[in-house]
Amino acid sequence: MRLRPLFVLLAVQLAVGGAVVYLIASGTLEGWLTSGGGDRRAVAPPAVSAKAPARFDAAGAMRWARRQVALGPRPAGSAAERRSGALLVRALPRGRFEDIGGGLRNVVGSIPGRGAPILLIAHYDTTPVPGYLGANNSAAAVGAVVELARALRSDPRGRAVRVVLTDGEEAPTYPVQGSFYDVALRGSRYEAAHGPRPSAVIVLDFIGNRGLQLVRDQSADLALWAKLRTAAQRAGVGPTFPASEQGTVLDDHTPSLQRGIPAIDLIDFRYACWQRTCDTLDKLDVRSIDAAGRAVLELVRELRRR
Repeated sequence: MRLRPLFVLLAVQLAVGGAVVYLIASGTLEGWLTSGGGDRRAVAPPAVSAKAPARFDAAGAMRWARRQVALGPRPAGSAAERRSGALLVRALPRGRFEDIGGGLRNVVGSIPGRGAPILLIAHYDTTPVPGYLGANNSAAAVGAVVELARALRSDPRGRAVRVVLTDGEEAPTYPVQGSFYDVALRGSRYEAAHGPRPSAVIVLDFIGNRGLQLVRDQSADLALWAKLRTAAQRAGVGPTFPASEQGTVLDDHTPSLQRGIPAIDLIDFRYACWQRTCDTLDKLDVRSIDAAGRAVLELVRELRRR
């Protein structure tokens, strides 16, 4: 007869304990305690911040420069240049080869988006001077473009970006025989004639030398260059882009300019080892590559929003 009250007490304890377990599991008890006991509304989860855009990786660009230089001289159509292309095509988003004739191939990548693409260019061949390694002309710029593509592909979708590493930018002989425009710039002339018409063209060339100073060449589009200088200021590298000019430069931006497309060329033509075998890795400065890369990344992100 004395066992019955004990059973009742146990039943009550089990019911209360089950209710507490339910409240804990559902989060209601936590909300009740933290709100002072009277408000049983669910506590809102903390806001999740948007992922920060990728930064330009200058050290990564330098590593790409070293990989190319390690292959030795890479004149257009050579076995070493073919090996370089095989590395680079895997590095670009949606990378592929594009046959431009004469046994030469551009390496093309793309970042999807709307409208006429922004075109980024660097050339991956070297001048046909025996022993010429092309650290600044052109390995540093190629490395920078690879890292620019890597950073941009993680951005929210905006205007499309097309990346072209051109073959045959250098003339097939040095000294040049004939008109440079007619015998060189083979990859960019093909791209201008056969590729999609871009909204803007940005060429990177001599961008890795110490004490880098990038000024507008007199053929480059004034408005686009002004946007680049403003972007450089925002990126904190404004002193690398002083308000001065150099003479007209024939480079991979020239075929686009001749078709009325806004185009600019980042090239420090003061570089003392241009077309000389002293164009080696020890002439490069990661700070110079960083300044050029950060400015171009800021500019392209601005243009993609338009």
